[in-house]
Amino acid sequence: MSEVSRSVPRRSVERFPDLEAVSFDFGNTLVPFPGGPMGEVLAMTASRCAELAGSSAAEFARVWGVERMRQFEQDVPEGREADMDVRARRVLATLRGIAAPDASGRWDDAALKTLVVEPDVDLVLQAYADAFVAVTPVPPLVGPMLERMARRYRLAVVSNWPLTLSVERFLERARWRRYLTAVVVSHRVGAIKPRPLIFEIAARELAVASGPRIIHVGDDTGADVAGAQAMGWRTAWVREKPVDSPLPVAMPAPEAIPDVTIDTILDLERALGMDEAGAAPD
Repeated sequence: MSEVSRSVPRRSVERFPDLEAVSFDFGNTLVPFPGGPMGEVLAMTASRCAELAGSSAAEFARVWGVERMRQFEQDVPEGREADMDVRARRVLATLRGIAAPDASGRWDDAALKTLVVEPDVDLVLQAYADAFVAVTPVPPLVGPMLERMARRYRLAVVSNWPLTLSVERFLERARWRRYLTAVVVSHRVGAIKPRPLIFEIAARELAVASGPRIIHVGDDTGADVAGAQAMGWRTAWVREKPVDSPLPVAMPAPEAIPDVTIDTILDLERALGMDEAGAAPD
């Protein structure tokens, strides 16, 4: 543990005496995502879905990457998630012979819904979620931490993620879902952090007034810290993450200064002043 982590006051919970809820970002906060396993998820998905698309696995993966980048360039700056159901529909359409727009062009996604049937899209999403759960390791110490924290606080996952099914199935497999009051994912909400909507929905599902009674914990200053602070929430920034992670990040927000800085999620209890039994000291 670094000097930054060790310098967090043992009784810093006194800074947040009315804290009722803790929300966690998912990727690179609760669960690290290095580049290798994420590439394996796509490879497994492509292998399972190539025949459905009428292509090779390599071509499926290539077109997937093209449409992923198109979404990041077009949708994310407008505050929308790079939804995986939209991506799957575009990939299937392309591989079945429907001409894709040029690199800067936009798909007519409403028209595609009449050309690519939903059961085929669902098969791709199920294949991706299966691969995601199979490949992504469950960090062994996070579950016990959530169990301890749930004795004192209402907990939620508030995540920018393009497929809600992947997050939900991972949480069930990890046996973390039982500690969570809410799971709020941008894919389902229709807006990404730092947009207010996703935080508003999280506060409503937590049944806690949006403001300083909630602390949001995340690795992205632009999405997590800036977004939560704009809602009046407390914030904790997780500093360390895989250097080769393919997960996108928001534009930097140097003006967003977190209330707490920790190296990893496992430093959070100490930062909040919780004792080993999961309670805050008197």
